[in-house]
Parts: sequence; structure tokens; C-alpha cells
Amino acid sequence: MTKAADEKMLQKGVYTGIIEKDENNNFFCGVYLLDYKMVQAKHTVGDWITIKSIIENPSDISYNKYQKKSKNFDKANNKPQQ
Repeated sequence: MTKAADEKMLQKGVYTGIIEKDENNNFFCGVYLLDYKMVQAKHTVGDWITIKSIIENPSDISYNKYQKKSKNFDKANNKPQQ
């Protein structure tokens, strides 16, 4: 295995959890708001994901509930650690 592949496998995300949807139709994972279009395109509620990076939530509407937002997330790798 190459060094780049080793580093990619060892990277941990900011947060790993399950996609949920609140009463305002916002998708979230833990305390993080998820990009609506990305969830609609690639994921469903209940998917286990890893958030790779977060930003300050730019939306005035949802900021009080979710101060951080992520567009950089993907299905979690739930393989056992070795």
C-alpha cells in the first residue's frame, strides 16, 4: 500500500453519526447542519456518515439551532479498526 493510501485510511472525520431531519426539514448530524442538496442527491435519512470538515453556518434562519454546517461529508467507513 502506498503512503498516500495509508494516510487516507487513517484520516478521521470531524464527527461520525446518523443523518436526521428536523421539524423544519433541515438535515443534520449531531449538532451539525448538513447541506440540503447534497443529502437529497447522495444520501437518505438514517445513513451513517462521517463529516470531514465544517464551516460557520451562513444562514440566519437556521443559525440559532445549528451554528456549524458541512458540505464535506460521505458515507462512514464502519470497518473495524486494526
